[in-house]
Amino acid sequence: MFGLNRGLQRVRAGWFLLLGLATIFALLYFGFSLFPGAIDPSITKYFSLTLAEKARIYNFPPRILYILRFLLQIAFLAWLLFSSGGQTLFHRIRKIGRHYWLTTALSILCVWFLVQLVALPFSYYIGFYWQKVWGFSTQSQAAWWSDYLKNAGIGMLIFLAGGLFFFWLVNRLSRYWWLVGAIFFSIWLVVETLCWPILIYPLFNHFEPISDPAVVSVVNDLAERAGLHISGIFEMDASRQTTLANAYFTGIGATKRIVIYDTLLSNYSLPEVKAVIAHEMGHWRHNDVIHGLFYGMLGGFTVLGLLKFLLEPWLPKNNLKPPELWVALQLALVLLLFVSNPLQSAISRTMEFKADSFSLELTGDLSAEIQLQRDLASTSLADLSPPNFIVWFSYDHPPALTRIHTFEKEYSQDSFYQKQ
Repeated sequence: MFGLNRGLQRVRAGWFLLLGLATIFALLYFGFSLFPGAIDPSITKYFSLTLAEKARIYNFPPRILYILRFLLQIAFLAWLLFSSGGQTLFHRIRKIGRHYWLTTALSILCVWFLVQLVALPFSYYIGFYWQKVWGFSTQSQAAWWSDYLKNAGIGMLIFLAGGLFFFWLVNRLSRYWWLVGAIFFSIWLVVETLCWPILIYPLFNHFEPISDPAVVSVVNDLAERAGLHISGIFEMDASRQTTLANAYFTGIGATKRIVIYDTLLSNYSLPEVKAVIAHEMGHWRHNDVIHGLFYGMLGGFTVLGLLKFLLEPWLPKNNLKPPELWVALQLALVLLLFVSNPLQSAISRTMEFKADSFSLELTGDLSAEIQLQRDLASTSLADLSPPNFIVWFSYDHPPALTRIHTFEKEYSQDSFYQKQ
């Protein structure tokens, strides 16, 4: 009994540590969102102060709502897990389900639905209303809801299947469920990376190989100079949803591809498009999708190992595991992903810096690289002088000014060595 109490005390201490760290991060993020500080005057070399102030106004509500959504989600899951109201809900689900696996499935779906309901106002405001107010969204209400419901439907199926598999694991493998779960999670990451570009993405957008002769010529020239065999560069009809421009690298094996928004091809100069393609080729050359998979798998083993420790009070030995376990899992996951955000963001920023460096090396066009960053930041109203903490905590790409300064530094160093 003494050993059991000490074990539960350690688990309780782990939860308090996790909650404490999440609270500190949330308060800091909230504080820096409310009081971001003075705008860095050095931005005026590339941007106007008027634009910087406008970008601050645009970015303010999404940042505040991001933290409010997180806090509300934590409070709601804690209510489900610990309150008499939450216990009453699960008692009623047990009466309806009667059979263990039906009760488990109904509990998983109920938790999914309630969490979606809590998050919906935030998703709608940030994802549609605020984008519409600022002229970024090109969707109608019906089109936005259609995409939302498709996303929700896919998420619900994955949530249910994953939940049932989780309960099967913890009931069959009471000691090593986390290890087997991490292995299956790693397999899932590969399946998702392989299949999503050809099965899921086309549900939301149309993709076709780029046919513009000028862009095709740029692609072929860059690929030859980089020594890469590029199997696919696709144009995506992003304009059906947004005016914003972007590009990304995705897939592995036969589904490996570079995807460029049609808004970028239509509204940016050819040298800028060339810089974007070179940047994405940098991700290709550096095998960033493979590296991302590796980090995801490593994170899966780490998180599931921590979950085994944190979920111990809801894992009774020699008994079927209660549906409340699923709420505890969701609460722990939300907290763990939140506090690990700085690490995830740092890894992503490092990959972006390397892709930027590769792009400049490949194109040798400093002016195009800088102009691209200026145009992307201006048209998307990116915060031109974000607080350092918010960059550290949540930026998966370096801020525009940081990228520009890095380009200038690398270009001057290359020029210096070429003269030697």
